[in-house]
Amino acid sequence: MLALILFPTSIIAGFFGSLLGLGGGVIIVPILTLYFKVDIRYAVAASLISIIATSSGAASSYLKDHLTNVRLALVLEIGTVFGAITGFMLATSLKSNSLFIAFGLFLLFSAFMTLRQKKEKLAEKNHPWAEKLQLHSSYPERGNWIKYNLEKVPLGLIIMYFAGIFSAILGIGSGIFKMLAMDGVMKTPLKVSSATSNFMIGVTAAASAGAYFLRGDIKPEIASPVAIGIIIGAWLGAKVMPKLKVSSLRITFIGLMVIVAVQMILKGING
Repeated sequence: MLALILFPTSIIAGFFGSLLGLGGGVIIVPILTLYFKVDIRYAVAASLISIIATSSGAASSYLKDHLTNVRLALVLEIGTVFGAITGFMLATSLKSNSLFIAFGLFLLFSAFMTLRQKKEKLAEKNHPWAEKLQLHSSYPERGNWIKYNLEKVPLGLIIMYFAGIFSAILGIGSGIFKMLAMDGVMKTPLKVSSATSNFMIGVTAAASAGAYFLRGDIKPEIASPVAIGIIIGAWLGAKVMPKLKVSSLRITFIGLMVIVAVQMILKGING
């Protein structure tokens, strides 16, 4: 019975998550915990499974378009995978109240970052690590190949470590943190940041999901309808997005995100 309700709900979550670039996990975890009364650990585990599936589809498309910087992704994954392991270890010791508060605070941070207007600033010269590891590359733009450099690689790696922690604890792709590291700190072009982030999200989620599976937190009756629903919703969102005015939808959804964030924090405080 629960699966019949979760499936259409997950489609809606995947649809709006795709339109707003946040991923379905940010939406489905609060819905599962606040309205369906699912244990937050099971909700987090189900969300991670859906992230692996949706990331794989998007990543393959970006790879074909030559937008993903695979070498950069592999280097930064060192930080996210270690962060995911740390996050899982923290999640096992954290009480559910703390998880609710952490998720609420993350939603508020996500709302702020979504509102922030992005202005692309490209790196003028390479960081020594980028030069030595050959992380700089180029991407296609209107028939031309645009070369780009990378700054502050060590700081980007540190941010990726924390992205892995949040991914494991909250069941999210941490795409916002990944974009903050690549776009904001390392001055990677926006298209490359987005594509590389999508490629990395699935790997980070897989590292976390494996640990949750061994602990027995992945419940098929919850994870299956959630994963399938979010995949369908994300596909529909990608098809509809070119025809919609996403800016007005984004403002409305940010307001809802803030309300849900407050609810999550209050639930954590009140137990």
